[in-house]
Amino acid sequence: MMRRLLLLIVVCGVLTGRVDAYSHFGTGAGDALVHWDPALARWFATNRGAPGVSAGDFQAALLRAFQTWQDVPTATIEFSFAGFTSVEPFEEDGLSVIGFQDHPEMDRVLGATTFVFDDTTGALVEADIFFNSMFEWSAGTGGDPNRFDLQSVAVHEIGHFIGLGHSAIGETEVMPQGGRRVLGSAAVMFPISLGRGSIADRTLQPDDIAGVSDLYPAAGFDSSTGGVRGRVRKGGAPVIGAHIIAFNPRTGALVGGFALGADGDFQILGLAPGPYVLRVEPLDDADIDSFFDLPNVDIDFLVTYHPRLVAAPSGGVGDRADITVRSK
Repeated sequence: MMRRLLLLIVVCGVLTGRVDAYSHFGTGAGDALVHWDPALARWFATNRGAPGVSAGDFQAALLRAFQTWQDVPTATIEFSFAGFTSVEPFEEDGLSVIGFQDHPEMDRVLGATTFVFDDTTGALVEADIFFNSMFEWSAGTGGDPNRFDLQSVAVHEIGHFIGLGHSAIGETEVMPQGGRRVLGSAAVMFPISLGRGSIADRTLQPDDIAGVSDLYPAAGFDSSTGGVRGRVRKGGAPVIGAHIIAFNPRTGALVGGFALGADGDFQILGLAPGPYVLRVEPLDDADIDSFFDLPNVDIDFLVTYHPRLVAAPSGGVGDRADITVRSK
């Protein structure tokens, strides 16, 4: 049986579908993860651009964005440009099409990805991306301070295209007119855009790299990296939906995951071996359904650190770290 999911990146602060810890999409059937099998995705670009972006400029920006993911040395995902097409994105036709569409009713949505997958194996059948042409876009290599950077947003959407969910590694503030402004993020897959002129999301962060490498591991990745695991509880009860960040004090890398197990369990993989600081926080920088569609997600607790460093051993997962949080 085939299923379809829709995923969005917003200007100022929504996504549907269930994600598993570590920002992967699960099928809900035997914990199968949504992925391309084999790890090669063919894509088409629509044969028209948008104001300020020609069809050729559009293709070139997409090629650079796809190359960003393909260049991760610890991952094996590859992409092939299949040509231009007059077919529109979001038509369930077995073709993975990327193009501009005008959606003035989606006045905070820069772009969206939808995909069709086998809900038993998780194998992707089709993935489409649209960029909202109601916004002003730049496809230039240096960006434009007054326009949204197409390449940056494309890198984010391609993350969804290959099966990654949203990351919660970021900080925002509520804006007086509504929505949220990003103060900073440490993941391309953070669900809120950095804004006009920013090209920072052209570059993958450790959380993004760990995610794609865990989903499409290169030879030796599993044996050369490690993981941390644990359980988040409050008053003896599991805390569902808690966000856990593993911080490497040697490199400064941040990699996140979520406590989604029935007992508040979490596991974060793809870490460089060594000691980590674990930080637990509620999801309060974006709508909860930007990350997953689960009942009983708890956001009523204080930010908490595990009192000791936790080791991620090479080729394995360390001892369980139990973390107790308190209500706000």
